[in-house]
Amino acid sequence: MHARLRASFRSLCVSILLAPFVLGASWIVPGAVWTDTSGNKIDAHGGQILQEGTTFYWVGSAYSNNEVPNIYSSTDLLNWTFEGPASTAVEFMYRPKLFTSGGKFYIWGQVNRLVQALESSTISGGYSVYGSAFSLPPDGRTYSDEGIFVDTTGEAYILTSADSNNLQINEINGGSSVSIGTRVTDLEGAYEAPGLMKSTGGIYYLVMSTKTGYTANANQFWWSTNIAGPWNGPSGIAPGSSNTYDSQNTFELKISGSQQTTYIYMGDSWDSEGTAASNYEWLPISVNDGAHTITLQDYAFWKVDVSTGVITTSTTGKRYDAADGLIMRRGFEDSCASCEHSVHNIDPLSNVTIHNIEGTGEPQWVSIHYTVSDPNAGDAYVWLNGEKIRIADKNSRAGKFATVPINLTLKKGDGNVLTFGCHAHAEGSEFVAHLEGIEVLDD
Repeated sequence: MHARLRASFRSLCVSILLAPFVLGASWIVPGAVWTDTSGNKIDAHGGQILQEGTTFYWVGSAYSNNEVPNIYSSTDLLNWTFEGPASTAVEFMYRPKLFTSGGKFYIWGQVNRLVQALESSTISGGYSVYGSAFSLPPDGRTYSDEGIFVDTTGEAYILTSADSNNLQINEINGGSSVSIGTRVTDLEGAYEAPGLMKSTGGIYYLVMSTKTGYTANANQFWWSTNIAGPWNGPSGIAPGSSNTYDSQNTFELKISGSQQTTYIYMGDSWDSEGTAASNYEWLPISVNDGAHTITLQDYAFWKVDVSTGVITTSTTGKRYDAADGLIMRRGFEDSCASCEHSVHNIDPLSNVTIHNIEGTGEPQWVSIHYTVSDPNAGDAYVWLNGEKIRIADKNSRAGKFATVPINLTLKKGDGNVLTFGCHAHAEGSEFVAHLEGIEVLDD
């Protein structure tokens, strides 16, 4: 019989990952490189966050360390401290998820296509192997991707997908001991990366991606009034051409604020090989229960007040138009009389240099507003005060979306010089870029 987990499970409280530098984070910047309080790149892929008291804990696979589960903590949801590996007893654990039951903390993750459980008396570390790895009841299926969902009623569930081309949802039996329980949903389809949320209107929304490896695709959602189904869908959660803003789902976050309830999509922005160089994509979710839809809201910068649930997007920074810069085409200055704000057709032998950019002497967000003819045919670069920087090394959205924020340290004052140019991957390519301008934020 299904065990009720009102007392055994705490709901997975949601939180926000704010990006980036040691001096403190001001914004969530999807696709950018996010660092912890020591200045090291956060390495917690396929993960999820749980609140314990006033501290938030984020668990995810460490792709730089044999996929052991890493844990980070934050008291303000802005600055994340690396607590260390949850355990080094188990390696190659994919999509680890964290929950609590019976006064203990558990991490469940996929190891060798089976569920492996870890247990600890403290949330931040010291996890040991909890029993043998197990397959999925009732018929012993294996899987690759997983999610954890705790319902508003207190019941907890594990979501698994991939190997059998089924999305399977099983109860988790809680208490002084924890085990996997009855299967309640068995949805056919070649999907993976499952996550589940429940709206304030009582609608369940299931989010998954199709199977394209580490190449982003158009993630889909299904809806139901019952976790056991029937499930209606699939439908897209973002414009299909965006490929879910170059990401893959891993978890849906809920913030029950004093003014509004806010839902957040948490995704991984994988590189082509799924390495630790991959970044993260977090975006608010717009929920319309009347239409039974959920839609990602695309912001280059945003944040949420976790007390109120209110989302804030960035204010406008100081703008520098490309047409006001020094335009060089194949060694010759171009006055570009027809240019109003943008400079078009910047080939690998051309560039635009913007002078007198004001900086604070500390890390700042600089939005590069540009597009390219083919993101697969070349890369855009900036040279800041002579230092060459590949934009894609700073933000995985590079070349795919028209606004790409990168974190740069400008000299204090207005003596900064930034040059924008591009390189083609192949000789003779017709790869070009189009620069609208740059925008410098103060915070």
